[in-house]
Amino acid sequence: MVAISIMIEGQMGLTWPRWQQLVAEVDALGFAGLFRSDHYTNARPPDSDSLEAIVALTYLAAHSRQIHFGPLVAPLSVREPTMLARQAAAIDDLSGGRLILGLGAGWQEREHTLFGHDLGDIPTRMARFEEGLAVISRLLGSATPVTYEGQFYQLRGATLLPRPARPGGPPILIGGNGPRRTLPLVARYAQIWNAVGLAPDAFRARSSLLDGELVKAGRAPDAVRRTLMTTLIFGADPAALARTLAGLVPLAPATAGQAPAAQQAFWREERQAVVGTPDAVVEQIAAYAAAGVEELMLQWFDLDDIAGLQALAATVLPRVRAGTGG
Repeated sequence: MVAISIMIEGQMGLTWPRWQQLVAEVDALGFAGLFRSDHYTNARPPDSDSLEAIVALTYLAAHSRQIHFGPLVAPLSVREPTMLARQAAAIDDLSGGRLILGLGAGWQEREHTLFGHDLGDIPTRMARFEEGLAVISRLLGSATPVTYEGQFYQLRGATLLPRPARPGGPPILIGGNGPRRTLPLVARYAQIWNAVGLAPDAFRARSSLLDGELVKAGRAPDAVRRTLMTTLIFGADPAALARTLAGLVPLAPATAGQAPAAQQAFWREERQAVVGTPDAVVEQIAAYAAAGVEELMLQWFDLDDIAGLQALAATVLPRVRAGTGG
């Protein structure tokens, strides 16, 4: 059975009242998890409210009981890895072992410029990312002092105390699809691989490449859990779906003025989104499960659409758990 989680974009208007309601609802409705992006702001104006991710996840750890959770993903171009390891261990302990530590290299140029962070070119980002992964992995996994001499980070007999209650600390998730840079890092450092916006056939092909990288790294293919984040556009009925699609026109200007069927086709074909009423959504989820996806993090854009989340939980989750198709 594929697990179903909700993912939100924290830089698109997230406030404390919205976050508190989302945490309560997602935890109560039976979803597997709740994930959020870690950005200061959007890649393009306009800017919106953006609740800081580590503080928000600390709240979630203390105010939920069932769901796992984490950043998708924390960029090491902004997050200093020794402090992030320390924060992650503490949040995981607070939650009773439910944090998933999603990590990435960083990509969004605008926020780095606005807030004075050095993003660097792609080789720099990936080199820094690999060093950060090594630092975080060693601090979380070693009870003895850690020494590390890198270009970006140095440890000289560092021990993370208190030790994480979960042996090795929270699992590391690496997000991304790149076969040359990202998948080899997943094979070396991650317990979870999170693909982004791939169709089922493309996911299956990348997952096979990851199998090969894991063997090269001396790990079994089943050592890494396979997950995927993609957009969800859902309506409990055709009228609700049409309203949701109309509300997303600012994110997809090419759909302006189109009929709902054409808008659905755009999101499916151009953005690899899961789109539709319950039957169609269940059918698309089943295709991902058949491709080997173990958990879907479904990107939910409307932070105020609690009724939509409730309808999704009522009409889709039971059928996914039962393994029934469209």
